[in-house]
Amino acid sequence: MTSLLSGTATWLSTPQSSRPDVLKPLRRFLDGFTIAKPKTARRLAKLIPAQCPFERDIKFFGHKVGHIPPLCKLNPLYEELVGLRFRALCYLADECGEDISGLI
Repeated sequence: MTSLLSGTATWLSTPQSSRPDVLKPLRRFLDGFTIAKPKTARRLAKLIPAQCPFERDIKFFGHKVGHIPPLCKLNPLYEELVGLRFRALCYLADECGEDISGLI
């Protein structure tokens, strides 16, 4: 009976999510994207927002009645896009010597 319980515990502790990550090729592409032109870097820095624009408090007659969380955190590619924007800004500042204060 002891072996039956230990087998059950082992079965419960194994990860059930062995699904393939369908976004992995896109994640690799974004992480490996090389920025080689200032025009591309400027476009990426302007296209990808610096902060999440969707977080809001819902107020009714001055009282907070609800809250919409930052929806960009639900984006499965959020970390990769933020990293790409950071690399674009670093390219503009370090390689091109541009002032990026207008893009931050």
